Amino acid sequence: MGAQDISWLHLAMGYILLVIPITISTYYKMGLAKDAIISVLRMTIQLLLVGVYLEFIFQLDNPFINLAWVAIMLSVTTYTILQRSNLKQLRFFAPVWSAIFISILVVDFFLLYQVLDLKSLTDARYLIPITGMLIGNTLADIVTSMNVFYTNINKQKNTYRYALANGATQGEALNIFMRDAMKVSMNRGLASTAVMGLVSLPGMMTGQILGGSSPSIAIKYQILIVITIFVSSSASVFLTLLFTKRKAIDPFGNLRKEIFKK
Repeated sequence: MGAQDISWLHLAMGYILLVIPITISTYYKMGLAKDAIISVLRMTIQLLLVGVYLEFIFQLDNPFINLAWVAIMLSVTTYTILQRSNLKQLRFFAPVWSAIFISILVVDFFLLYQVLDLKSLTDARYLIPITGMLIGNTLADIVTSMNVFYTNINKQKNTYRYALANGATQGEALNIFMRDAMKVSMNRGLASTAVMGLVSLPGMMTGQILGGSSPSIAIKYQILIVITIFVSSSASVFLTLLFTKRKAIDPFGNLRKEIFKK
């Protein structure tokens, strides 16, 4: 038994709810009503196109197409991360993409092959939604950690240089900045993990329950997803900082000024 279908008419009725935020924006003269409408229309078009494409991918279930779709998700996420950060895109695209890829590869392999015991690691029904969920939940953490890491180094350059002058290696001098940046992202992950069981029922579990799964099965998947999101996010942040600092620090140990957007 699957979820009850929603007719196009009833889907259109759902847009009526937008009257609430638009009215609030208009009353307080926020100037966000137009942006809200455009954002919702853009989201609708994107999801409809993705829905059609995923329907095709699930039916075809070709390993090469599935992996290509994962690569596209990785590329779009990397582009979004760099667009929302204070750093230039061309210099950091490859390091950020590689960092997310490695962490997702390890977590996906362990979850799909070892835990779920799937015969095919590229099964579209599992690989695409789970990988998409993992990648999507790393985005905000990486943006935050990168901004904290490089902004702090730039603001506290004297502290960093003092450590180098006193015999610290580059890695040792950067450890305090790595710690602060990692702590910010991991605190976000821990806060989400701590309350996930109470507040996420309308989210991830709802899809499975509406799709016909029993609550006990949905809960098991929920536990695994929450754990893997926290692990993949932490690993992605760590590897991103590790890989990008090689592009950000010159041979003399100085932070390159040209890495920042003007």
